[in-house]
Amino acid sequence: MPTSTGRDSSAGGGSGHARGVGGAAARETKTLRLHLSAPRLEDAPALFAFMGDAAVMQHTYRKDSLRDMRRHIAAHWWQARRLGFGCWTVRHEGRVVGFGGLNDDPLEPGYGPEVAYFFAREAWGKGFAGEVVSASLDWARELGLPNVCAFVHPETAASRRVLERAGFTVERWVPEMTRWLLRIELRRA
Repeated sequence: MPTSTGRDSSAGGGSGHARGVGGAAARETKTLRLHLSAPRLEDAPALFAFMGDAAVMQHTYRKDSLRDMRRHIAAHWWQARRLGFGCWTVRHEGRVVGFGGLNDDPLEPGYGPEVAYFFAREAWGKGFAGEVVSASLDWARELGLPNVCAFVHPETAASRRVLERAGFTVERWVPEMTRWLLRIELRRA
């Protein structure tokens, strides 16, 4: 389980990579205003405060319990360990405000690498999603990924604008998810 934030000297020369127990490589980075780090089980209560809120998560999948939140973190941690990239806990001024980043969703597999993000209501409208998307795409380019997808609910126009500003285009409607699938083709940095 992800519990520590020690340095992993075997991943990328030790620069910018955090690891949980068992050596899960997950890049730790900072944007202009955000600190992005591998999620840890200790983050579960702060993440559940908004990811368990029906109003905040009305257009996506809400966590039903703190236990469910911990399972979500563990699933993403395992996927990051397996693939070498995964979601971050997003902090602003030391406070957890979001969850997301570059991942291959272990709970909705089959679409390949994607960018996803979920924010506490007080973090909405501050440009944080754009910073997470930008950091995620930078990482994807460094990894040499050819493309990255994202999903957006039709009622979340602001989220769709964030993705389109970053270069994503609509690929198709996914009826079983009631979401648009967007994709961006990447060129190496």
